[in-house]
Amino acid sequence: MMYATTNPYTGEQLKTFPDATDAQIDQALSAGHKAFLTWRKTDFAERARLMTAVATLLRQECDTHARLITLEMGKLFAEAQAEVILAAEIFEYYARYAQVLLNPQHLPVATPQEGHAWLVAQPLGILFAVEPWNFPYYQLARISAPQLSAGNVMLVKHSSNVPQCAAAFEALLQKAGLPAGLYQNLYLNHGSIEKVLNDPRVCGVALTGSERAGRIVGGIAGNAGKKATLELGGADAFIVLDDADVEKTARWAAFGRHWNAGQVCVSSKRLIVMDGIYDRFVAAYKAEVAKLKAGDPMDPATTLAPLSSQKAKKTLQAQVDQAVAEGATVEPIGSPVPEKGAFFRPLLMSGLEGKEARHLEFFGPVTQIYRVATEQEAIERANDSPYGLGGSVFTRDTVRGVRVANQVETGMMFVNHPTMVKADLPFGGIKGSGFGRELIGLGINEFVNHKLIDVVDIDAPF
Repeated sequence: MMYATTNPYTGEQLKTFPDATDAQIDQALSAGHKAFLTWRKTDFAERARLMTAVATLLRQECDTHARLITLEMGKLFAEAQAEVILAAEIFEYYARYAQVLLNPQHLPVATPQEGHAWLVAQPLGILFAVEPWNFPYYQLARISAPQLSAGNVMLVKHSSNVPQCAAAFEALLQKAGLPAGLYQNLYLNHGSIEKVLNDPRVCGVALTGSERAGRIVGGIAGNAGKKATLELGGADAFIVLDDADVEKTARWAAFGRHWNAGQVCVSSKRLIVMDGIYDRFVAAYKAEVAKLKAGDPMDPATTLAPLSSQKAKKTLQAQVDQAVAEGATVEPIGSPVPEKGAFFRPLLMSGLEGKEARHLEFFGPVTQIYRVATEQEAIERANDSPYGLGGSVFTRDTVRGVRVANQVETGMMFVNHPTMVKADLPFGGIKGSGFGRELIGLGINEFVNHKLIDVVDIDAPF
């Protein structure tokens, strides 16, 4: 594979990078293991100091890193700035809470007079991370901040179309003062993944990406006897109950579907709307989407970015063509988008009931919409998906909203808000969306050894 920077807005290839050699991989593994032997003994205060230093640099150099994100994957500059700040917030969260989250846990044993038992959290070694292009900094922060704080070491394979972001993030951590070998970026080809995961110094893999990539990498990890966490695709349901505030809900739906040009695993991809307000909602939704303006992602007036690449555009169009061939109805919304760049005009897709295409993840500004008669039908429609990542339900009655949220098969549900990504909320799903969790205490505990230490009275029976 080739690591290259290709501007999605202009189509210009700006820079290429060679794949890592076997010698470079071996060197990185040796450096990572050496760093781990010291880092695992480093106290939480020093780890927190370094995490804070990383966050400070991210805030100070926000625009520099945001421009690089926009250059390589086309994100709106304002959204790129927000992503960099979110990455800083994640490092700040673990600087503050890592020690508390990993404190030894005293166990309530059945016979206390026999002794005392604890679970202690100890780091495992080198964690291999395989990360995607759609959030070049947030994805790296989401896995590296908790795992570095836990005492592990990071070896990272980033997506091939954001090589400069990958290198800049590594340089940022080095500038913040992290010891050599603690965080390393490698331009790995697909064939090198098995080599890395088979190395005994590597404790496991965390992957965010497609379901296909997850199956391949998860399979390699399983064969190597290594733990894997997989955050894969999503097709979030956006349920609109008949008592929802139609205008506000339509605005959230348009935002939830089109931020990051719709290239988000937790985008509001499937709108499920009850009969009584369906026509009003569709009209309001189309009016909101029609306001989007495609153009230069560095221009503050632009509100619809290009897709990440021409390849992404072709893939999305092929999915739309499949749905149409199966009988779906597709309606363009808003003005035509520029021919230059990887732009994709927003589409509203209906008539997908019973069609295979309803189970696709449309990674871009394509909205599925469904009309339902009852609350129960809305829940059943939401659960008719191979994915189970996030989702949302809109209603004026929050008790009703929680009741519905509890019945939707996902890892995350929001009432009156599209699925959010925040430093202080867990992230992860079920079903075809993968397994494992990132962020907060769930994330930091994924790759530690929960060791039992039991101090037993010498006279206690066996």
